[in-house]
Amino acid sequence: MPSFRNTDYAAFLFDMDGTLLDSSQAVERVWRRWCDRHGIDAEALIAVCHGVRGEDTVRRFATPDMDIEAEAAWLNAAELADVDGIVAIDGIHALIEGLAPYQWAIVTSAPRNLAEVRLRAIGLPVPDVFVTAEDVTQGKPDPQGFRLAAERLSVATEDCLVFEDAPAGVAAGKAAGAAVAIVGPRVAAEEGTYAIADYR
Repeated sequence: MPSFRNTDYAAFLFDMDGTLLDSSQAVERVWRRWCDRHGIDAEALIAVCHGVRGEDTVRRFATPDMDIEAEAAWLNAAELADVDGIVAIDGIHALIEGLAPYQWAIVTSAPRNLAEVRLRAIGLPVPDVFVTAEDVTQGKPDPQGFRLAAERLSVATEDCLVFEDAPAGVAAGKAAGAAVAIVGPRVAAEEGTYAIADYR
């Protein structure tokens, strides 16, 4: 695979969980608790929840009488209280420190309050352009979030490189017309994408 460092982009658009930081232990702990509360198959849910808004995952697995908003609020509160084991992806601090504010954004499926807590946990700043679950009407794999970030940075999505680790995010980046770098092992490398283990 080619190196994204040898190519010029107007901006880098980063997913957060699994891309800037590894929160998988905390995420899976909370989802398993939620599944236990409702008698839902945790393995089936965990296989598809990464990179997707919590509310959208709840809706996908909800029972007919479930209050979607109340369940999403429970999940958010549980995740806010659990930052154990959240670590930065190797090399991300040095990469971010080398970028100007207009050169990068975060586009996450997490609610803003949770995203801020996780960024603080690893010592990364909140960027000037920070697109969270509340900013979009359609979550990933819809490209709305990446398009909004590019618009706020005053660049074309075609001139951006998206960093993603989950199938929904990779699909969203491609649908936005951006180049895509796959971070970590969750998604197999594909033709036309970069693939990196970390940022070192």
